[in-house]
Amino acid sequence: MKKKVLITGISGQDGSYLSEYLLKNNYEVYGIIRRNSIVEHQRNRIEKLDKQINLEYGDLLDTSSLDRIFKSVKPDEIYNLAAQSHVRISFEIPHFTLQTNGLGVLNMLEAFRAHSPNSKFYQASSSEMFGRSVDNDNCQRETTPFEPTSPYGCAKVLAFNLVKHYRFAYSLFCSNGILFNHESPRRGSNFVTNKVVKTAVQIKLGLKDKLILGNMDSYRDWGHSKDYVVAMNKILNHNQPDDFVISTGITRSVRDLCNYVFTKLDLEMKKYIFQDKKYMRPEELKYLKGDSSKARKLLNWKPQISFEELIDEMIDHWMDIFSSN
Repeated sequence: MKKKVLITGISGQDGSYLSEYLLKNNYEVYGIIRRNSIVEHQRNRIEKLDKQINLEYGDLLDTSSLDRIFKSVKPDEIYNLAAQSHVRISFEIPHFTLQTNGLGVLNMLEAFRAHSPNSKFYQASSSEMFGRSVDNDNCQRETTPFEPTSPYGCAKVLAFNLVKHYRFAYSLFCSNGILFNHESPRRGSNFVTNKVVKTAVQIKLGLKDKLILGNMDSYRDWGHSKDYVVAMNKILNHNQPDDFVISTGITRSVRDLCNYVFTKLDLEMKKYIFQDKKYMRPEELKYLKGDSSKARKLLNWKPQISFEELIDEMIDHWMDIFSSN
C-alpha cells in the first residue's frame, strides 16, 4: 500500500521538488494550496503533476480547513513547508509573518495531534533562526543558540520550539529540518539568487541595463532544493524524531555570487550593479555557514549538486526563457 503524504506549500519551490521525489518513491501525494484569484500563477511549479497529486484548498490560519483535510487524508507523513518565506518582506508585514510562520504551525500541530497522531510531522525550520549567533569555528549547528535578526527568524524559532514541545509533551513524531539557503530555477525571482541570475541574463540579452541590490557582503551557505527535499524525507524516515541542520558547509557572499554569474555571462560586473538602501534589512544577517555533519552521519545524506552546477542551471533556465521570447 502506498504511503500517503500531506504537503503544505506544495506549490512552492520545495513543495514541487518534494512532490516529484515522493511520487518517484511510490507515495500518494496530497497538497494544501491557498485560494488565489490567478490560478495560473499559483500552480505553475506543479502544473505538470496535476493528474498525479491531490490538491485541497486550505490555509494554516484556517483551523476548520486543516481539521477537514486531516480527517479526510489521514496522512502517514506531513511536510509543513508553507510560510511567508521572504525575510526582508517580513520587516514590512511582521504581524502576518508571525501569524503564518508561528501560529500557523501551532494550528498544524493541533490538527496533527487531534486527527492523525500516528503520522510523522516535518517542520521546515530555517538557518535564519541563528541570526547573529555563530560558533567559535564560524559554523552553525544544532547546538548553536538562536539569536534571530528578523520577524521571519523570530517566527521560525517559535515554530521550532513548538515542534519540540509537541514531540516531548505528546510523544508525537515531529522533527525540524534546519535548512540553510537552497535555490533552483523555481526560486521566486525576488530572492537574491534568482534576482541576480535573471537580471544578469536580461542584461546580457540587452533587455535591461542594471541590477539593483542591497547588501552585497552578506554570506550565505547555498545548496540546491532538489538535494534538500531528499533530506526532508530522510529526516522523517529516521528511526526517531530529531532536529537536523541541512547545509553544504560552504559559504559565499552575494558579491561572490554576482562575480560568478557575470563572469559566466562575460559581463563586467561593476558596470551594471548598483546598491539601494531600499533593499537593506533593518538588522542584517551577515554570515551563515552550516555544519550538517549530524545529518551526513545519521541520515547518510550529503548534497550532490555543487554551487556552480546550481547557478549554471539557473542561468540556462533564464536564457531559455528570454531567448525564446
